[in-house]
This record gives sequence, C-alpha cells and structure tokens, in this order.
Amino acid sequence: MTPPLGRWNEEAHRGTPVVVKMENPNWSIAEISSPYDDDECAVVAGEEFAAAGGGARKGARGRNAKQITWVLLLKAHRAAGCLTSLASTTVGVASGRTDSDAAFFSSEESPLLRSRFYSCIKAFLCLSVVLLGLEVAAYFKGWHLGAAETKHLLLHSSLGVRGLLESLYGGWVRFRVEYIAPPLQFLADACVILFVIQSADRLILCLGCFWIRFKGIKPITKSAMGTSKDLESGGEDYPMVLVQIPMCNEKEVYQQSIAAVCNLDWPKSNILIQVLDDSDDPTTQALIKEEVEKWQQNGARIVYRHRVVRDGYKAGNLKSAMNCTYVKDYEFVTIFDADFNPLPDFLKRTVPHFKGNEELGLVQARWSFVNKDENLLTRLQNINLCFHFEVEQQVNGAFINFFGFNGTAGVWRIKALEDAGGWLERTTVEDMDIAVRAHLKGWKFIFLNDVECQCELPESYEAYRKQQHRWHSGPMQLFRLSLPDILRSKIGFWKKSNLIFLFFLLRKLILPFYSFTLFCIVLPLTMFVPEAELPAWVVCYIPATMSFLNILPAARSFPFIVPYLLFENTMSVTKFNAMISGLFQLGSAYEWVVTKKSGRSSEGDLISLAKKELKQQRHVSLPNLEAIANGKPQPEREMKRKHNRIYRKELALAFLLLTASARSLLSAQGIHFYFLLFQGLSFLLVGLDLIGEQVD
Repeated sequence: MTPPLGRWNEEAHRGTPVVVKMENPNWSIAEISSPYDDDECAVVAGEEFAAAGGGARKGARGRNAKQITWVLLLKAHRAAGCLTSLASTTVGVASGRTDSDAAFFSSEESPLLRSRFYSCIKAFLCLSVVLLGLEVAAYFKGWHLGAAETKHLLLHSSLGVRGLLESLYGGWVRFRVEYIAPPLQFLADACVILFVIQSADRLILCLGCFWIRFKGIKPITKSAMGTSKDLESGGEDYPMVLVQIPMCNEKEVYQQSIAAVCNLDWPKSNILIQVLDDSDDPTTQALIKEEVEKWQQNGARIVYRHRVVRDGYKAGNLKSAMNCTYVKDYEFVTIFDADFNPLPDFLKRTVPHFKGNEELGLVQARWSFVNKDENLLTRLQNINLCFHFEVEQQVNGAFINFFGFNGTAGVWRIKALEDAGGWLERTTVEDMDIAVRAHLKGWKFIFLNDVECQCELPESYEAYRKQQHRWHSGPMQLFRLSLPDILRSKIGFWKKSNLIFLFFLLRKLILPFYSFTLFCIVLPLTMFVPEAELPAWVVCYIPATMSFLNILPAARSFPFIVPYLLFENTMSVTKFNAMISGLFQLGSAYEWVVTKKSGRSSEGDLISLAKKELKQQRHVSLPNLEAIANGKPQPEREMKRKHNRIYRKELALAFLLLTASARSLLSAQGIHFYFLLFQGLSFLLVGLDLIGEQVD
C-alpha cells in the first residue's frame, strides 16, 4: 500500500530524493523515490504534483494512466542507463577521465563506474608486467621463441621440457598463437588501412594548400562592390553590424576584449556591441558591468546583458541575444570570444566580401596567438592550429566553400543564421552545428587567411585537455543528430559525401580511433604477441612524414617535431575518450567547462592603443601598460599558487608502454623499442603534469 505523501519527510524514511537527468540537456525528469519501494515507486512530475496538492494517496489503484506512463518511462531510463554502463565498460579506458581531482567529475556520475575505467588499465598493466617477467625468464633459459619457431611448436604436442614454468610458457605460446594473434593481426591491419587513408587525406590537403600559394588564390571582393576604400566615403555605405562578446566568469580578459571591440574602425551609428555576460560570480558581473558603463560614457554604443538562467551555455547565450527586438535592424553579426582582440580594421577587411555576394553566409578570420611561445604546451598547440587554419580551413574554403565555423572571429549574415534555424543548444559545438545547417541550406563560406585576430592558448594541460574533450565529443553528438538532415537535404551528392565521410567520419571519428588504438593498444600488444606484426613504416616513417607536413605552416617550430609527434599520440587518449562519449552519449558528452584564461594580451597592440586613445579615454580602465612594457608580471598572476595534478590513466599507460618497450628488446626490434620508450616517457611527463603551466 502506498503511504501518504506527508510521511516522506520523516526521519525513518528509507528513500532519498533523486533527480534523474537525461543526457540530453534539453529536458530532464524528476523522480522522487518512495520509502516503500517494494510496493511501487511514487512519481510526481509537473502538473501532477500540483493536482495532488500534497494530499495522501490511499492506494496504488488510484493512479491514472499518465502516472503509469511516467513510471514506465523512468524504468526505461534506468534500463538505458544500465546499457550505457555496459557500453562504457566495454570501451574501458576510452570512456574514463584522466583527472585525479574529484571536483572534475559531475555529481551524477557513479564513482563505481569511474573506478571500472581505471581498473581496466591497471589490469592491462599488471598483465603486461607478468608477461614481461615470463618472457624474460624464458629468454634467459633459452625457451624464447620467435614467430617462426611458434609455427614449428604447434606441430609437436610436447616441448620436451620439465617443470611447471616450462609448461606454463609453452601453454602461453600455444594460446597466443591460436587465439590472440589472429584477431590482433586483423585489428592491426584495419588500423593500418585507416592510417593510410587518413594520411592520404592529409597529403591531399597539403597539396591543395601548396596550389593555393603557387597560384596566389585568395578571396577578393566582387567588382560590383569595389574595395574597402569605397566604404570610407561616407557612413551611408557602411552596413549595420552587431558585435557580440559572450563571456562567463572571465575576469582576466574582459577589459582587453571590450577595449579592442570598442575601438573597431566603424561608424558608431552603424555598430552596436553586446556584452553577453553569463557569469555567476557577482564580483565578476559587477566588474564587467562597470567596464561597459565606462565605455558608454565615452560614446561607445555598447550594452550589457546578463541571463539569470544559463540554459544552453554559449549557444543559449547567443540565442537569447539574437531574440532582442533591435536585432532586426542589423544585417551582420560578428562574434568574439572573451579572449579575442580584433584589430581596428577587422570589420573593414571582412564585411566588404558580403557586398554583391548574396550567397555568402560567413566570413571567417584566422586566429593568431599572443602566448604561443610561453611554454612547450603552447608551442605544440600552435603547430596544430596553424595547420588547421593554413591548410584545412583555407583549402576547404577555397575549393568547396565550406568549413566548420570556429565559433569566434567570424562575421555572419544574420539572414543566413535565421535561415539555418538559429543557435541550438543540442551539442557542445554550437559553432559547427550552425555551420553544417547553413551549408545544408546552400550558404557559402569564405576563409581569410590574411586577416588575423589575436587570442590566447591554454597554458596548462588541464585547461587544454578539457577544451579538447569538448571539441572532440561535440562533433560526434552533432553527427548523430544531423545525419538524417544531411541525407534529406537538397545539396549535391559530392557535398553530402564530403560532409559524411570526410568532415565527420574520417577527420572526427577515424582519426582519434586509429591514433589511440594503433599506438596505445595494438603496438604494445604486438610486443607480447610477436606473431602479430606492425611494419616499421607504420611505426616510424609515415608518422614522421605526417608530422613534417603538419609542422610546415609553423616552420619556426621545426625543432619541436619529435615532441609534437609524441604529444599528439599522448592526446589521442583524451580525444578517443571524447569521441566515444559523444558518439554513445556517455556521462561527459554534454560537459562544458570554460577554458581557463591567463589574461595575457597583445602587449604591442595595447601599448600602441594606449598612445592613440589615452587622451580620449582617460576614465576607462586598462591593464597596467607601463608594467607590460617593462616586462613586469601583473600582480594577480604573481598571487597564483602552482601545483601539479596527477593523471592516473596517463601514468598507467606510460608504464604499459615502457613495459612493452622492455619486451621489444628481447625481440631485437630497434625502431619499436625507441618509439615505445619515448612514447612511454611522453605519457609519463603528461601524467605527472610536467608539460605546460600548473596553476591553482
């Protein structure tokens, strides 16, 4: 019999209130567990609770059909959670997180589930240590057998050995030859094929970039529009531009970004700046609002917006801002993240491309980085992002007029945004989402490689890892959601094929899959199962060639080619984890963590800006320019306490690779030994947080 609702708050109650949140961020279900779960669960949701009025219910038979539907739905959700748990355990290491800080994990995740992920790696490591000991003993006793001898071994029923250890080793050899080597070799061959396909794609992109440079191909404004000088003839020639600066608890960078945007060279009557503050820290809110008011007093057309309910993160923030009634008066919208500092001529170099080109929906500028030489981590990130902009974005923009919007430093035609359905909060990559939907509607994109917007790179491994997790889980969420729309769209067959097979599958799914599987799983296993082989050209020559191609756009970083190769393989663990989480909607798929900013700015630009604007803006707060010019650190940065985190998963993989490298010595595999040795040391450095800046 179901007890009255009034008894649920008694001290003797055996149940606890539970909020069951579906992985989709758009909706959730509230379940209140009954202290008498043996009878049936009591569910109160939305209007039903109001109708109940808190009164007692006299029996289970009093439930209506709607209540039973809620109960069945909750049961189905529990069953789906069990299936997700099984899938998570199957992928094992891929679905785990690497941070040892308990605060990193969301409160909804099960600690037991997290421990299973780590247990898989520990079990794998322990097994490899045992096998290494067995192989070393066999080697010194003369029982060590290569791949050729094992075939002969299978033809004889007895090794002619005496003792338990000899029999154990003989049984292990037979077992690995018959049951482990065939599937491992199949997995290795499959990864090699994917590796070759992805390398060919990378080579084709590089050839496209070379052709663009050789022919001097670059986007130009149409003759009907003229040049940007024509826009300087009078204010009537300037279109209406809305500039948005979304930010959230980013007190380190709000001053410089607002200052840079307010100094854009554009008629004040034709530009409006929205500071979209999602900060939940009252102090940060007050500082940003005060900064906006100071710029308003100096004549800038700037408004401050703050949402009380932060639904949808950045996408929800932008969507809310676009719903303002005055947005209909503007033709274009420009977005800058809080750490981006555009040059004054940014709009004059981007907006002219829209005139006379009604099919153009987006103009994307390139990023440049003020702290690229800060430490080894920022140097390696700079290599990756230089290749992304110089090669991937430029080639795709020049030849197929489509690429993923980078989320900032871009100008959108508002009509294109509205035609694509506006901002949606369904994934953590709202920028890629809106770009795909606009492409399906027939809008074209332009990438300007010669227009740069300065920003910051994450300086700590923790911040970089969280950023990469979001960047690699979101595309898989988007792929699941947009695949039906792609198939139903009216775009051409080749554009559909490019979206599905190149943009999503090859570059977002296959790349992290084979990187982690081939170099972190298959390669160490082949050391303990020598019957399955990986050729030297897979381990050394092709990776070295691809790293050389990746580093060409950042030629000054060539001395870091070896650390870059090793670090990319190390990051494959995080990227593979994120890809699996997004594809199967695991616990961290919808996790959004704002990338930590250090507050570094373009020192030269700030000093020149101060000289130009100091007389007109004496009351506007600016960074300590004199200290910057003299190379003195800011006081806030001096107060930060540094410490190292411990990443247990990376450490376990480091010892696994080092164990495999020791095993490779017994087989005299020189290239494999050196690769595993240095890759293991790379995992060790990352696991001990010895790369990048450690900040509390």
